[in-house]
Amino acid sequence: MLTKDLNFDLPEKLIAQFPTEQRDHSRLLVFNRATQSLSHHYFYELPELLPSNLSILRNNVAVLKARLFGKRPSGGIVECLLLKEHASSKLVWKCLIKPGYKAAKSKIFGIENEYTAEILESLPNGEYIVKFNLSKDADPTELAQRMGSIPLPPYIQRQSKKEDEERYQTIYANNKNTSAIAAPTAGLHFTNKIFEDLVKKGHQIFDLTLSVGLGTFRPIGSEEVEDHVMHSEEYSITPLTKSILRNKKITRLAIGTTCVRAIEHYLKNDDQDMEKSVKTESNLFIRPPFNFLGVDHLLTNFHLPGSTLLCLVGAFLSPSESDGIEKLKEIYKEAIKMNYRFFSYGDSMLIL
Repeated sequence: MLTKDLNFDLPEKLIAQFPTEQRDHSRLLVFNRATQSLSHHYFYELPELLPSNLSILRNNVAVLKARLFGKRPSGGIVECLLLKEHASSKLVWKCLIKPGYKAAKSKIFGIENEYTAEILESLPNGEYIVKFNLSKDADPTELAQRMGSIPLPPYIQRQSKKEDEERYQTIYANNKNTSAIAAPTAGLHFTNKIFEDLVKKGHQIFDLTLSVGLGTFRPIGSEEVEDHVMHSEEYSITPLTKSILRNKKITRLAIGTTCVRAIEHYLKNDDQDMEKSVKTESNLFIRPPFNFLGVDHLLTNFHLPGSTLLCLVGAFLSPSESDGIEKLKEIYKEAIKMNYRFFSYGDSMLIL
């Protein structure tokens, strides 16, 4: 498959810069694979649109306030984005740094009486290995939660505000799992009332955790999709959720592509111990054709041109290598015509 076949024209005005005033008042496009029919709704209608007795899987990861600011010895401002803890120490992290060249040259940045950071190594992919020396906090995540800001995606062209600390976080985010630098955005539309209505209708809710990383925003860089090197993300699944995934009699709805990646990677690996949680990393690249083992219905947002997420959704629409992508582009064309809002703070799509 050629990467250029994943492109489509998207008016800039449809890239959502802010969330809807109320979470569940975003719009919801519904596509039924069995009937090939498409309909338009609002998200608060979701409980009425689902088939009965679903097990609903959601990613309960919380977004770290991973964007930190500091100063170089010269006084120049440094912006540091915490990406992932390094294996060597909880004080050593992979980071993105702006301006990278000047910061790397000075080697040191920080805030007086708060922290200093030493750049240990520059990596070929533009990332840096940084060691933190902290005055008040046990580790850089504590520092970030106290002094950092929410790292909004690059296509949201504004600085994060106080409101984003709430709205760029699902209502079910578990603060014990604050390890993502991007939200599982399909879950941003949910309210407590919607979950209450879903439970009343007989659905069950189950959690897993996948730490959404920077790679979710990175476009496919190769000419052919198959040559793309997929990023790796850590996930964990409890014994209860594992039992739901292994039960072939259960019908499942995945809230978001992050759930799908964790579910499908887990089910493709043999699990010898159902009594323990699994914690591992996945670099599974889901693209057409793909045999889904654990997802029957998918709730997702509208994704970037040329992205791995388009491949995943296209694969879910059709097992054929090209049909799913072409169908997805048709659906997106209709969504654009109807002025749906795209990407993280945008509207949503339910594929039955």
